[in-house]
Amino acid sequence: MNASEANAKLLDEFVDALWLEDGLARNTLVSYRTDLAKLSHWLLRQQRADGFLTRVAQADLLAFLAHRIAQGIKASTTGRELSCMKRFYRYLLRQGKIAVDPTVNIDSPKNSRQLPMSLTEAEVEALLAAPDIQQALGLRDRAMLEALYAAGLRVSELIGLKISQVRQDMGIVHILGKGSKERLVPLGDEALHWLNLYMQQARPAILAGRHSSMVFVTARGDAMTRQACWYMIKRQASQAGIRKPLSPHSLRHAFATHLLNHGADLRVVQLLLGHTDISTTQIYTHVARERLKRLHAEHHPRG
Repeated sequence: MNASEANAKLLDEFVDALWLEDGLARNTLVSYRTDLAKLSHWLLRQQRADGFLTRVAQADLLAFLAHRIAQGIKASTTGRELSCMKRFYRYLLRQGKIAVDPTVNIDSPKNSRQLPMSLTEAEVEALLAAPDIQQALGLRDRAMLEALYAAGLRVSELIGLKISQVRQDMGIVHILGKGSKERLVPLGDEALHWLNLYMQQARPAILAGRHSSMVFVTARGDAMTRQACWYMIKRQASQAGIRKPLSPHSLRHAFATHLLNHGADLRVVQLLLGHTDISTTQIYTHVARERLKRLHAEHHPRG
């Protein structure tokens, strides 16, 4: 078996182990495999460690990371790739496929973690009001945007939402998040109103007799994709006159930031977002703090 085949087999086994042990989401598993495949391809091109993932030394990994940084890759990305490699080589060590973990003592690159670009409350209102609700697809877009903001959903959670997960009588959605972790999230009266309108009026018109178990569907009756959802957000943001660079998580960021701005407890926000580690949620406290500092500077006489 040549190096390329051996590496591919190892990656298959590693990804299968991640799925069995941790139940990681498909997108996360794809990311792990993609990151490690980059290392594998680089080893083969550079003819380092004979191209085999099991033969690399610490110097090989440091050279790979230096190569990635020289390409202009962000510190956050190379940090994630190193984290992936560390997990992979710990797995190989446990399996007895290597004698020494080459990632030991390799530190993550310094990461100047950028705060997420957050929409103001006025910008969110403008975005929510942008769709043409006289059209079935416009009503669908309004319901999608309302759900993203009201429940702080990930885009993957929104497009994967099934009718069975929505409790309209209770005003909650049952979310299956990253790592198959479950959480119940309230929608609020406004989002529930638009979701009900969509379900009663627009969705039947869009499906035109076709069947789907998904809440949000395309004009052809298929399940929404991440790309379709992203283009919809970009289109409606342009319609609303929002010039900020938006990400697929923009409304999720706004959800967390606005809750904290209005005094919500950090632990509650953590539960609503479905974060396992509260340190992931804490970045939003920095966003809220930066906003307060800007307001002070703009409006206080001694600012």
